[in-house]
Parts: sequence; structure tokens; C-alpha cells
Amino acid sequence: MRGAVIHAPGDVRLETRENPTIQAPTDAVIRMSATCVCGSDLWDYRGINPVTSPTPMGHEYVGIVEEVGSHVTTITPGQFVIGSFFASDNTCEICRAGFQTSCVHREFVGAGGAQAEYLRVPLADGTLVATPDVPDATMIPSLLAASDVLGTGWFGAVAADVQPGKTVVVVGDGAVGLLAVLAARELGAERIIAMSRHESRQKLATEFGATDIVTERGNEGVARIKDLTDGLGAHSVIEAVGTQESIMQAIRSARPGGAAGYVGVSHDVQLPGEELFYSHVRLLGGPAPVRRFLPDLIDRIWTGTINPGKVFDLTLPLADVAEGYRAMDERRAIKTLLTL
Repeated sequence: MRGAVIHAPGDVRLETRENPTIQAPTDAVIRMSATCVCGSDLWDYRGINPVTSPTPMGHEYVGIVEEVGSHVTTITPGQFVIGSFFASDNTCEICRAGFQTSCVHREFVGAGGAQAEYLRVPLADGTLVATPDVPDATMIPSLLAASDVLGTGWFGAVAADVQPGKTVVVVGDGAVGLLAVLAARELGAERIIAMSRHESRQKLATEFGATDIVTERGNEGVARIKDLTDGLGAHSVIEAVGTQESIMQAIRSARPGGAAGYVGVSHDVQLPGEELFYSHVRLLGGPAPVRRFLPDLIDRIWTGTINPGKVFDLTLPLADVAEGYRAMDERRAIKTLLTL
């Protein structure tokens, strides 16, 4: 099969790789219908995460089940499925509490490289969710978004305790941040403030439900949020970047008693303990337990309630995966969808 492999920062190639096979009786192998490039993939592409050897890339996936292991009981060949970037058994105590990405048996599905024609998914019964039928091609981008960026934005909103009638701030205007805006709208927020400097992203944020746009960053951004909230700050803040500046911007934009949900992959972030202590801001975040939300998200997409696939503003064939990375790295694209 063909699959994307990163060799060094800035060096992503489409190569011939071995087809995945059933390795454990709980596995499934799926034939990919679409995949994509994630903002978190750019940490490797930009050399922020070390690349020490050729590594298959990609962790977002939808497709048709080709084969299942002998212990798989709920997923069958021919079904169209979506799964999380972490495989989980969905039965352990941590999974039952709703944190499947910390499952005691978790495995990183991306280790198999989802930017490819086929993918092995461990723990298929606990990881994959089937759609009611094989979807129309027009629905596939939105279902693919549910595999990570929609589920991650949704978790950011849940972690930030978004409530009906409240004010929400979203720090970050990538795909996750934009879909966190959509999630906040779906969860009933009255006012949604998107922090963005890019016109195309501001437009999509507004389409997804943002009521206000703030272009300032850092302390200036915090001051602007305070101006918009009677000096108090927001009830909920969703952080979708992962830098020192974005984390502190999120915490400082929340009011005392408010909550910040952080879903940007943190890099070199240090929290000032005394400031956090006196802020009275609640923090919850981490790798999103996408599996918790998949049934609900699939239903909302299937019924046409939401259309998160709009975050894909560049569509390329898998053969052009390197250009997909370049476009996102150069901010010419919000998110690249790869067709097969």
C-alpha cells in the first residue's frame, strides 16, 4: 500500500509500505475512505518534536472494515467506521468514567500511520463506531473531522464547562479551535468570543457561531476579553494551541470560578503556581477522549445538525501529501483532507 512517512523536519514522502494485517484477535483492518493532516503533525514537520527515524504519519481516519480478528463482536466487515486516535477497550474503569484516551490498555492508533490506504486498528470493539449505513461522499469530510478535531474541540468545550447562556472564549483558530466554537454553540453558549487574526478563519468562526472576534494576543488579548466581559472574564475558556502564551492567555481570560479546557498539545508550558492558586480558575484537559463523544457527534452529522467538514479548506489526493503539509505549515490551509 501507499502511505506517508516523515524522514526529517519538512521531509514527508509517500512510500510503499506493507499492508497492515490482523496481529491480535481484537484488531480490525480498515480500507481508508479519507484521511487528513493534523495540526499536531506539524510539531514533527517543523522539528519541534524530534524525528529520529522514518516514521509513518497520520492518526485521523474513516473507512470500510476489511477484516476483523476472531474476538471482535460488534464491528463487521463492510461497515463504515470512525475511531479515535487512541485505541481503547471502552470497558476499563477509566474508560467508563469517560477518559478513553487514558484507557489502561490504550494504544496510539497513529503508530500505524493513518495517512495511508489501509490501517490496523487495535481494540476494535472499544475504538470504532459504525455509521448507520455507508455515507454519501459529501458526508465523509464531516465524519473524518469527528475522528479528532471535532471530538477534541468538543472535549475542550466540555472540559471548560460550557453552559447555556454563558460566555465562552476560544484561544486558537486552527481546526480544533474553530470546531470548539461550533461545540460551544451546540452546547448553548450565548456569547462566543473567538481569538483570531486571520480573516478566512474569522469568517468560518462566525459561521460556526462566534459572536465576537478578538485579534489581540497575550496580555493585550486578555485585556480585550476583560473589556468585553465587564472586567470579569469569561465563564469558560477553551485553549487549542499548546504554547506558554496561549495557556496563560486562556487562564487569565477566565473569571474567578470559571474554567479553562486545554486541548492544545502542550510544549514547554510551565504554570505559575501562585497565580493559578489565586485565580480560582478550574483546569481540565489533555488528549481528548474522542470515543466518549463519537456516537453523539455521528448522530449530529448524520442528521445534518452540524457540518464540521467545512474546516477542510484544501483537498488533495494522497499522492500530494507533502503539499498538504506545506500548505498547513505556511498557513495557506486550515486543514488538508487527503482523498484515496
